[in-house]
Amino acid sequence: MTNPADSSASPLLVETHDGVTTLTLNRPDSLNSLDVALKVELREALTALADDDQCRAIVLAGAGRAFCVGQDLKEHVATLDSGTGDPLATVREHYNPITRLLGGMPKPVVAAVRGMAAGAGASLAFLADFRIGGPGTGFLMAFANVGLAGDTGVSWSLPRLVGYPKAAELMLLAKPVKADEAAQLGLLTELVDDDERVLPTAREFAARLAAGPTVAYAQIKRELAVGATGSLDEALAAEADAQATCGATADHREATAAFVAKRKPSFKGA
Repeated sequence: MTNPADSSASPLLVETHDGVTTLTLNRPDSLNSLDVALKVELREALTALADDDQCRAIVLAGAGRAFCVGQDLKEHVATLDSGTGDPLATVREHYNPITRLLGGMPKPVVAAVRGMAAGAGASLAFLADFRIGGPGTGFLMAFANVGLAGDTGVSWSLPRLVGYPKAAELMLLAKPVKADEAAQLGLLTELVDDDERVLPTAREFAARLAAGPTVAYAQIKRELAVGATGSLDEALAAEADAQATCGATADHREATAAFVAKRKPSFKGA
């Protein structure tokens, strides 16, 4: 899945190289705020990638100087002023499906968080398995600043990353988090020393994952999801099922043979 060369006007750029698909939110003039067109394209792209065997890892990035500042408030105000329809129907129509797709994506997701990630933009980053940032990276739970509660799964993801007390502080006080603090809190997996290195580092990170046992990665992600909310018996059942799935793969046979032969395994994702 690749975009045509003249895709600069598209709100979402999609590029696949060596098993890594980069999704770039492409509204730099509005700091990649999420209007309906971008949300629809992101939802459709994630739907396709979930079942795309050519995609073994995903990088989520933003064009320009910000990752994503959340909902396009100009569009939202226009909807409010029109007095027609439900101005927050987008939560169920767009944000919730996107959240389910990212949160349940059966392949690794790396967010290249260059610049600010605010509101739903931060929520998107928190749904990734890994987040790479630079000196200019920042997070802001901006929802309360506009009189709204959180969405895009932040009530689920943020407490898992930083714990309930810190999540409550960040959400209720809309307290900005700069790069160094984000790294200390665990909101960033890796903090590079140059903002220009954020996307290349994220792609290198994703490429390393794409070259690995992606069936096992999908099963590990499923195990962690069950283990986070289920009982011990549910976790054990998920583990047994996951091991049965992984044990039947060519990757498992290749890896065990490589270990015995003292060579590096070559994973195919099957």
